[in-house]
Amino acid sequence: MRTSKEQTVNPFLSRHLLRLGLLAAGVATAATAGPAQASEGVAVTFDSVRTTANHRHHTEYRDSFHVHQLGTVAAARLTNRANAASSGCTADDACRSVALSFQIVTLAGKNVRLDTVNKGRALNDHCTGCQTLAGAYQFVVSTPRATRLTDAAQRRLADIHRRLDALGGSRLPATELKKKADALAAEVTTLLARPDSTTTAGTRPAVRVHRQLDGWPAR
Repeated sequence: MRTSKEQTVNPFLSRHLLRLGLLAAGVATAATAGPAQASEGVAVTFDSVRTTANHRHHTEYRDSFHVHQLGTVAAARLTNRANAASSGCTADDACRSVALSFQIVTLAGKNVRLDTVNKGRALNDHCTGCQTLAGAYQFVVSTPRATRLTDAAQRRLADIHRRLDALGGSRLPATELKKKADALAAEVTTLLARPDSTTTAGTRPAVRVHRQLDGWPAR
């Protein structure tokens, strides 16, 4: 399970927010570090995964599973993308391209200005009988006070990540992969919503989930 250790300040967004009286100096805390610092800054995250299958490389599977623990922020722009493409194959010599991206973000603050982008896009280009699947899952965990995920929660997320990786070695059709990915996403949601998932005692996190799945076959 990859964790984001730093956050990048977007200069254009920062200047805009500074005009509104906000300080663009956010600092993110890694999932393995101590409690997040209340820096009241601007957080920017970006995660992306892309796959391409064609007559030279018939099968490609990639997944991204990132955890960003941002601490207390005034504003955040969160971007998560998955893009899968298949091209130039035939029904007798079909391709399979699968890209899945899970982005988990924890943040705290009052009246946080939140801008989220979560897109999954699949493209079949002259690819008869090909299986192409792009899935983007974004989980935004909000708490009133700065906190971090517990060690137990991080271990469970790591296990989910291992099972997501394992899908790459399966021969399941895209329709079944959709069900498996959705099932893993449901596990993440249930885990993050538990009161004991964070180090802030007695606080039930608010979890917003953004999901976009695109692909062929469409069922």
